[in-house]
Amino acid sequence: MEREVVVVDSVRTGLTKAHRGSFNITEPVEYLAHTLRTVVENHPKVDPGEIGDVVVGAGFPEGCQGMNMARIAAMRAGFPKEVAAVTVNRFCSSGSQAVMMAAAQIREGADVAIGAGVETITMMQDGTQNTNRLVNEGAKERFPGLYYPMGVTAEIVAERYDVSREAQDEYSLQSQQRYATAVEKGFIAEEIAPMTVTRKVMKKGEDPYDEEFVVDRDECNRPQTTLEGLAQLKPVFKAEEEGGTVTAGNASQLSDGASATLLMSAERAKQLGIEPLGIYRGSAVAGCGAEEMGIGPVFAVPKLLKRHDLTIDDIDIVELNEAFASQLLYCQRELDIPNEKLNPSGGSISIGHPFGMTGSRMTGLLLRQLRRDGKRYGIVTMCVGGGQGFASLFEAA
Repeated sequence: MEREVVVVDSVRTGLTKAHRGSFNITEPVEYLAHTLRTVVENHPKVDPGEIGDVVVGAGFPEGCQGMNMARIAAMRAGFPKEVAAVTVNRFCSSGSQAVMMAAAQIREGADVAIGAGVETITMMQDGTQNTNRLVNEGAKERFPGLYYPMGVTAEIVAERYDVSREAQDEYSLQSQQRYATAVEKGFIAEEIAPMTVTRKVMKKGEDPYDEEFVVDRDECNRPQTTLEGLAQLKPVFKAEEEGGTVTAGNASQLSDGASATLLMSAERAKQLGIEPLGIYRGSAVAGCGAEEMGIGPVFAVPKLLKRHDLTIDDIDIVELNEAFASQLLYCQRELDIPNEKLNPSGGSISIGHPFGMTGSRMTGLLLRQLRRDGKRYGIVTMCVGGGQGFASLFEAA
């Protein structure tokens, strides 16, 4: 009989604005280690030596996120040297990939594992990364979309599947408003592990200076957003006169952050007297056209549902990553997801999308929402750069 895997906790940092935000001079290993340490310290009965593996997703595991940063962060977190760790990459679903692999370790016999994620967009875009050899010409010739900027693929989805600028802006406003409401109700604070950092402050007309600061909230939400304001923004990836619709207001924001999700065998959680947040049931992946990578969930979600003999009607909450409003709206349409079940606390359009960590963040968000609402099933799903979809199924404990 397959071992049952439960999620007992999930914590994250606040998401800070890329370049100008509070993690702008903090190495990603530091805030990843902070979440790893915190998620274990939250449960004093858990011996760190029990952790069978630390799996960390990173969208770009190179530069300051290279050298198997999972192992480095685990050691920085104070875990014993016997605790193994691995860094994995499936671009925007890297955090979910990490949760899936941690669950697999438990099904193989480990009692405890961590699935985490991290991304510094700030330090990966500071001009120091060597990108000269990232393009394989043979692959590019066969599938040019592999190397398209993700915003270009969002424009392709909008045009190909008739997703209007107005619909994108309306959804983006909803994301901002739903997130602001979740903050007011105290839901978001439940997820965040406050962290003291030194940040570089840059104000117009002043010399830059360093200051100590506590990151205890997300920095990107724009609660005063209006449809009128969104409509005034210019498209970024395709000229307006050429039909461009993707703007800074209806796309995920650039931000930095980390998240860690603690998983156990149901048996071990019971032995330690720990009440789980929920049960991990399984994951599915699927490929799609690289030039329309945003539609990946349309293929991954049905595969996941079929494996578990469920339909979308059985799912109470769907956390579908808001990479771009265009792709999200198409996925919602094709999967027939009721609006009230979709991203009830907003998402990446309102707070940002540090690529490698988002899947882990969404896992904690989903499970807490299921518990609050007294619901049973939830799905975490997202598109993946290069043309893939990822979906995971969770059940309330």
